[in-house]
Amino acid sequence: MSLDSLAPAKPDPVRGLATFGVILASIGFGLVPLFARPLTEAGMAPHAVALYRYTLASVLMLPLVWRWRHQARVLAWGLGMGVVMGLGWVGYVRAVEVVPVSTAGVLYMTYPAFTLFFAWLLFGERPSGRAMLAAGVIVGAAALVTTPGSVAPEHLPALILSLGAPAGFGLGFSVLVHRLTAVPATVRVGVTSLGAIVGLLPLALATPVEALVPQGGRGWLMVAGIGLGTALIPQLIYTICSPMVGTARTAVAGSIELPVMFAVGFLAFGEALHPAQAVACAMVLGAILLTPAKQPRSVAAEREG
Repeated sequence: MSLDSLAPAKPDPVRGLATFGVILASIGFGLVPLFARPLTEAGMAPHAVALYRYTLASVLMLPLVWRWRHQARVLAWGLGMGVVMGLGWVGYVRAVEVVPVSTAGVLYMTYPAFTLFFAWLLFGERPSGRAMLAAGVIVGAAALVTTPGSVAPEHLPALILSLGAPAGFGLGFSVLVHRLTAVPATVRVGVTSLGAIVGLLPLALATPVEALVPQGGRGWLMVAGIGLGTALIPQLIYTICSPMVGTARTAVAGSIELPVMFAVGFLAFGEALHPAQAVACAMVLGAILLTPAKQPRSVAAEREG
């Protein structure tokens, strides 16, 4: 064994930049409550909020999706993934409406565990010990800030249903890494957004018009913000960068959403921060550093190679 083999691996600047991109995109995702809560408080249905979030990306990217229709099998994966993610996201919007942002956020941040599970179950990607430990740290951080009595009993069903969001996101990211890399990032964003629209449209059609249309100029500004700042732009960055760093590191690096949610709850809605939440934020950041970067090629790509 040579001394070179014992030396630490040189940092990969491209992968490091991609990890930063995932973090930047996740900050955008973490701003969702800033736009979602004012819309639901004004009377908009949670599924209508979700519908508006995906509409802009779907409309803008639809021509590109159509140009890649020859990749029908890949697009079918993306469409199905979008349906699941869109419906799951409704539960999160509902939870943000009735419980503190930090409480809904900590449950949402369990998605790294769902990501690792679905990547193993569907695509045979066995997580490393460090990846499992990092996911456990994230789940522990979520549990730390979920204290008994912090949620009224009548709000527990909404909080339980909100688990559909991290489960859908975990499934969606696994599909993104293993099945959607054959098409450009813009097409991935477009087809998953279209899938979300397909899943949410039946709910919208059964909803009174007054619960679908934003109220006044501020309402339309919130709709634009949730569609552009928390969906289209961060989704593009995320879909470009995430395949470069792999399932495990992306899932945990994306957990930067948690401290962003805490900041939104405190600054925008006056929700008190507690020492346990500061510890949870530190645990999340530690987990980001703990998770090893995976080779950028997915398991699916390796099988095809």
